[in-house]
Amino acid sequence: MNANGQQRAAIRPGMTVDIVLKQDQPTGKLTRGIVKDLLTKSPNHPHGIKVRLQSGQVGRVKAICEPGTPAQ
Repeated sequence: MNANGQQRAAIRPGMTVDIVLKQDQPTGKLTRGIVKDLLTKSPNHPHGIKVRLQSGQVGRVKAICEPGTPAQ
């Protein structure tokens, strides 16, 4: 994890992030994608900022990825 996804100010549309989907929360399986929309309105969230990816998937950001970083 290169940066955590708990601070809304650190996340912008177009960034590549790893999220945990609601159904993957028990296993912690990460899904990589590009941020389309930020759904959490508060400046921070202890479980990660909720985002919608360009693919339409919704989940909480667990890591902000550098371009070209391999998926975990």
